Amino acid sequence: MSEYLANRALPFEQFEMIDAIRRWQGDVLASLGFGPVESSYRFIASGPYWRLRDYGSPCQSRSVLIVAAPIKRAYIWDLIPPVSAIRRCLESGLRVYLLEWLPASEATCGIGIAECARAISVAMQTIGSDESAQKPVLMGHSLGGTLAAIYAASAPEAAGGLILLSAPVCFKEGESLFRDALVSLVPTPVSHATPYPGSVLSQASAAASPVTFVWSRYLDAISCATDSIAMDVHGRIERWALDEVALPGELVSEIVEWLYRENRLYNGMLDLGGRTIGLHDIETPTLAVVNTADLVAPLNSVRPLGEVLGPGKFRIIRYGGERGVCLQHLGVLVGREAHAHVWPQIIDWIKGLESETRVRSQAS
Repeated sequence: MSEYLANRALPFEQFEMIDAIRRWQGDVLASLGFGPVESSYRFIASGPYWRLRDYGSPCQSRSVLIVAAPIKRAYIWDLIPPVSAIRRCLESGLRVYLLEWLPASEATCGIGIAECARAISVAMQTIGSDESAQKPVLMGHSLGGTLAAIYAASAPEAAGGLILLSAPVCFKEGESLFRDALVSLVPTPVSHATPYPGSVLSQASAAASPVTFVWSRYLDAISCATDSIAMDVHGRIERWALDEVALPGELVSEIVEWLYRENRLYNGMLDLGGRTIGLHDIETPTLAVVNTADLVAPLNSVRPLGEVLGPGKFRIIRYGGERGVCLQHLGVLVGREAHAHVWPQIIDWIKGLESETRVRSQAS
């Protein structure tokens, strides 16, 4: 597998067919009752490669902008009511928005990190036009969190807080087996001319860490055999994992080269539309949730940000993972233990930001 993926002349037409087959398999699972049960929302802004969802709220509390990961579909945030991160936020009185990325087309193959940061900026401005003076909190999981951190570095005063859920911001060689294996498997250079099939990254990830993306899924299914609720969640995640989405070739190239291979965000060398940024530019109070059972975003992938911000602005919540989540990398979003014990801490942290804002306002 590794030699096949390392071949620079990837048969993209074949992977496009694999994408279609995997989506069909996912549709079959959905027809058997394993599709998502999402909350209602409306679109309030959009661009060629993104859309902004507004989930509404009965009260006007602080806004939270969720930046979805560009890989797979955004409904992992709202899979079913008992394990829905969006519902946890709504139930806590927060105003929830979600920025989702559209599947790449020939017209959007040139979209890269800078364009994603601009989309986040437009979303933040759109939210700000509707809300109070409180700055929205940015939240992202996996590469969605990485993109949120990049935006926070480019606009240090725009967000009231930054929440990183299993989201790496440092990609040092030798500190993550997944990172080291992935950069050796994904071909370089990545073509910018055509959409990048999602199944290429799925297979590369499985080859980079078979324990994470293959064997642990089987073991998780076995461990859930006597737990109907856990099996239901597991089946819905399997359906989500089959829902492949093509990515812009430019974005894949920059993620692999600039972030994973060259670690430009950590090194302060990330070019964002003519401006060079790095972790040292982030000033936003930050909460990071790290799943200690997750090999994709280990503690070392986020700890350097804490060294930049210091204990006054940075907090880490360690979460030990759990069964019934199919992939540990998704545990913080879909795990019952995470929703029982981690999400109350996340909500309390956000509300703590509100208290700090009120104190500063009164002082001024």
